[in-house]
Amino acid sequence: MPRRSKVLSGTLVASALLLTSIGIGTVAANADTPATASAPAVHSGHTMAVSTAASPEDPDGDGYIPANPPVTGVTPSTKEPPHRYFHEFQANCAVSHTAPDDPIVYAQQPGKSHDHTFMGNTTTDAYSTTASLDAGSTTCLAPGDRSGYWMPTMYDGDRPVLPVGPQTIYYKAGVTDYTSVRPFPKGLRYVVASPMQSAQEFRDHPGFVEGWECGDSFFNVDFPADCPERQDVQVNIRFQAPSCWDGKYLDTPDHKSHMAYPVVNPGTNNNICPADHPVALPMIEFKMAFPVNGDLSRVRLASGASYSFHYDFFNAWDEPTLAAMVGHCIVGALQCDARGYDQTHPEAGAALNEDYELP
Repeated sequence: MPRRSKVLSGTLVASALLLTSIGIGTVAANADTPATASAPAVHSGHTMAVSTAASPEDPDGDGYIPANPPVTGVTPSTKEPPHRYFHEFQANCAVSHTAPDDPIVYAQQPGKSHDHTFMGNTTTDAYSTTASLDAGSTTCLAPGDRSGYWMPTMYDGDRPVLPVGPQTIYYKAGVTDYTSVRPFPKGLRYVVASPMQSAQEFRDHPGFVEGWECGDSFFNVDFPADCPERQDVQVNIRFQAPSCWDGKYLDTPDHKSHMAYPVVNPGTNNNICPADHPVALPMIEFKMAFPVNGDLSRVRLASGASYSFHYDFFNAWDEPTLAAMVGHCIVGALQCDARGYDQTHPEAGAALNEDYELP
């Protein structure tokens, strides 16, 4: 490989408070930037500290973690398989803890990040590596999903607002040729969006989907001003991750450059991976529900304003389990739950058994 150059109502609120009271929250001292009612042109609410350490998986400390082995000889697929509306499965993972840690951006530096809400692997902290996550436990329904998922903690004033119960993390085909999607390589990690993005950058981001939503209010950059105070109402966000990989690195210095979003194949309406990121992987989509409603004027993120939303993914799936789910649900063009079962196609069976494990 060529050497690179270095360069809700009371019920909802009570549920969230219960999670905090049983010890899953450690509120960061630096999460003190209020969200504004109207987003300014430039994000001024948060400043990123400089990282001063490298992951132990980075062999020379230059920010690049090579894939072993790399994936070579792949060209973006332009095939058009039979049209199927769905090709996805869910990873349903609950909140496990909060902490001002980020093992991707601030590896080996506990307390240096803004506060994050962690889902999936229960051991995720500043010192997490592929091996440590692999040895950890998980809040995901599928025991084989020991991946780390995290996002900035939401606050209502000084009270953490933590999603209650298993959250929906979709694994989808981001390209038209869903049969070309392959499982994530073990140890792949990346950051989706940026805490430093402006309101316009957040709105224009290819992963935006519907932004912040509440009740009948969608596509919001700011937290919705009109959010009904009803027991069945929560603040939601949907945001998609890049799904095309360069095949070379599990991480890069900016934690993004090894990944890319699909592009439109010229002359068609089809999505393909770009030539420099030819490997099609599952497209993750966070669909998070935060138990808060009514007056959102005091709601903010640990990273700053509403439009500083971003999230991190660190793959630690059991490889045979992930391969089974991708093959059965994405390549197989099904709309699967966390067992790999599609209720509209019961004849296809499930990828996992009733314990969400390989049969």
